[in-house]
Amino acid sequence: MNPCKLLICVCLVVAIPLVHAGPKIERWQTTSGTGILFVENHSLPILDVQVDFAAGTAHEFEGKAGVASLTRALVDLGVAGMDEMQIASRMADLGARLSGGVEMDRATIALRTLSMTDKRGPALDMLRAILSTPQFPAAVFDREQARSIATLKEALTRPETIASRAFWAAMYGAHPYGRHATPESVAALVRADVIAFHAANYTAQRARVTIVGDLSRDEAESVAETLTAALPSGPVPTEIAVPALPAAVERRIDHPAVQAHLLVGLPALKRGDPDFFPLAVGNYSLGGGGFVSRLMKEVRDKRGLAYSAHSYFMPLQQLGPFQMGLQTKKTQADDALKVAREVLAGFLEHGPTETELQAAKQNLIGSFPLRLDSNRKLLENVAMIGFYGLPIDYLDRYPENIEKVTTADIKAAFARHLRPEHWVTVVVAGE
Repeated sequence: MNPCKLLICVCLVVAIPLVHAGPKIERWQTTSGTGILFVENHSLPILDVQVDFAAGTAHEFEGKAGVASLTRALVDLGVAGMDEMQIASRMADLGARLSGGVEMDRATIALRTLSMTDKRGPALDMLRAILSTPQFPAAVFDREQARSIATLKEALTRPETIASRAFWAAMYGAHPYGRHATPESVAALVRADVIAFHAANYTAQRARVTIVGDLSRDEAESVAETLTAALPSGPVPTEIAVPALPAAVERRIDHPAVQAHLLVGLPALKRGDPDFFPLAVGNYSLGGGGFVSRLMKEVRDKRGLAYSAHSYFMPLQQLGPFQMGLQTKKTQADDALKVAREVLAGFLEHGPTETELQAAKQNLIGSFPLRLDSNRKLLENVAMIGFYGLPIDYLDRYPENIEKVTTADIKAAFARHLRPEHWVTVVVAGE
């Protein structure tokens, strides 16, 4: 062989694993008992810090639906010695930004700041104050409560919101994942409810901190200790209860919308389940791969029943849903539903073809580096690893775990997780 060609081949063999290598993640625990994950990245003078608390909607007290979202909305709108306008002005002066939100499992407070000492120091001081001395001003509570009620009332007029809520309620029943805030439940909240929820859930033991960016390990340790020392101590969080699988049910809801909204699914997958990879690869072929997926081909391309159709798995701390959905004309709802069910049943029976399998792997592996090409994307992925206790090499092994999936693995995993006797169907605005 030509020596130059041999050199090129060797370089390619060496380079392939490096292309897909995940970031170097370091893990430790602070003296307050908070888990820390850190990725050192000096490519930009930026520091991202995310604090995740086991304080999502699934942790709300009985009869207090909406308190998790209201607490998160208020937590950075007033700290000891500063009101919300002063906080916003200070962050703008520093070129820093606060963000975050609430999911079912967790509530998030995130900070992005320039990494220069004169910028990051004051920005981190502000984050520490938000973590340790939120004030929940009465006037701000009243305003945000009213805003939440108005937002809910408007959302509950939309067929997609009605469909989603009915779908989750049918899947989970009285389980925390099945509960949703209503205008009435939020209106019944008082400021003391927010203070109590914060005290119970925004603690060192319920927190996970992710730091990504332009810091050394020693500097990151100092930041982590300073931030978490400000958190109150509390009990280790109890796990969310395991949801019972529902009996198969179909629910139809009248609505004047022109388009019918169809959802089919069931509780299916928790974070850390080894079946995640065969389910992810299989779902790309079923309904997650856009125009190349079977659902799109059968529902849209062949029959013109919908502009788009989708399916996905949403793993949570406990069984999160598998969802298959589409929108179609009211007069076509039954036909579209029949086709979607047939596609799902056929996939469960036969699995993907070898051609579909290879296309799915190529896409998932090829697009993987794009999931890690910025500080923010790194932060999101590493925070997910930290909060859910996934292996520290999860991102390193992601391409490998995708590549080794077989058609038999997919068929077996789908059979374990998508059993027809538990399928929930919701149709809003059908005929």
